[in-house]
Amino acid sequence: MRQRRLKFSPQLSAILGLAVVAIGAWAAWLGWDQHRDVHPDGTVTGPYEAWQVIGLVLTLLAPVYWAASRRLVAGAVLGTTAGLTVAASVDWSDDPSGLYMVGVGMVAVGSLVLTAVVGTVIASWKRGGGRHDAGRSGA
Repeated sequence: MRQRRLKFSPQLSAILGLAVVAIGAWAAWLGWDQHRDVHPDGTVTGPYEAWQVIGLVLTLLAPVYWAASRRLVAGAVLGTTAGLTVAASVDWSDDPSGLYMVGVGMVAVGSLVLTAVVGTVIASWKRGGGRHDAGRSGA
């Protein structure tokens, strides 16, 4: 009897790979900063600084670009969204206010929309608009 090897589709591989990358990027950029800053006027901010979130976004641009440029937009979108949503849910689950699911929902919707837009733009650019012949004249 012949055995069939289990083959993952490229989209499934992209989803799983980007989910792992997104979870790792979350841990690297946001996972270590868990304290809130109390200012002299009594306002509380944090636990993350803007540079940490910007670093997370810029780090995730590379794998999203890689997947989208190979026409794996669904993998880029679903993998990144799933990874960030899982990471946020685990990171924020000990929130005493009980409102952490609101934040997790915002991360899920925001990452879904933004990676869909970025992935679609990259895929369409790579499909035709970004490939110009260097020797071609405009006349």
